[in-house]
Amino acid sequence: MSSFHWPNKARLAMSFVVNVEEGSEMSIGRGDKGPEPVDELGVVLKIPIRNYANESNYEYGLRAGAPRVFGLFADHGVTATVTAAAQSLESAPHVARMIVDGGHEACSHGWRWVHQFSYDETREKEFIDKAVSSISKTTGTRPYGWLSRYLHTDRTRRLLAEAGFLYHMDDFSDDVPRWDLVETSTGTKPIVIVPYALDTNDMKFWTAPGYTPDQWLDYAIATFDQLYAEGAEQPRMMSLGLHLRIIGRPGRIAALAKFIYYVESKKDVWCATRLQIAQHFANSVPAPKGP
Repeated sequence: MSSFHWPNKARLAMSFVVNVEEGSEMSIGRGDKGPEPVDELGVVLKIPIRNYANESNYEYGLRAGAPRVFGLFADHGVTATVTAAAQSLESAPHVARMIVDGGHEACSHGWRWVHQFSYDETREKEFIDKAVSSISKTTGTRPYGWLSRYLHTDRTRRLLAEAGFLYHMDDFSDDVPRWDLVETSTGTKPIVIVPYALDTNDMKFWTAPGYTPDQWLDYAIATFDQLYAEGAEQPRMMSLGLHLRIIGRPGRIAALAKFIYYVESKKDVWCATRLQIAQHFANSVPAPKGP
């Protein structure tokens, strides 16, 4: 790893990640057994009733949040990775256009924003293939990265490698990419692990009652500063996870803008998509050989 550097020997690879799940969450209207929890309130309905109010909470991300978030990125020339549930882009083609027009990377967040870890192998493979096909149609480019909803199975990484994925981001174990070897039906294949982060994720606004935009911003900047300092000695990357329906709210979007301004004030920072990060790592560090 001593010979590994980011482009132009940047200290830090900054990865903005937008999770687009709106329009593919659990709903009685989509044939699910129950509705998605009421996110802003933390309420879980245990009866099989369609929650129109909460569906509109998700729809807010597509209607009002998306223009704010992608508009902010456009103003600053930020290219993000959009981890999109495929069905969300099918139901909101205007968001797919924002992704394409902004030059953002479309990464797969599954066919739907559901718990794929409950599937058997045949169903999981179909789930992956369906997501690839759908995102290819809505954005014009197949996804090369994958993020599950919370959990994945012991065969997920193998199925991703067999389906032609370059990287997997269901991992929180480091601040730099690494290789993993998986045994596939055609032999051993390498896949890049591009670790993600939960602690800087804007989901904190929902999971931690009373959490303020200033607190989120302070923590994000503290994370950036530490990784930036370490980057003087060895490569580091930072992930900032966002959601259209969360950070796209009027009272929160300014915190994201302030963070982008802060990043822009520092030199030797490479703002990149996760695909760019995975490709650069793969070109810089030889993949390990199988047994």
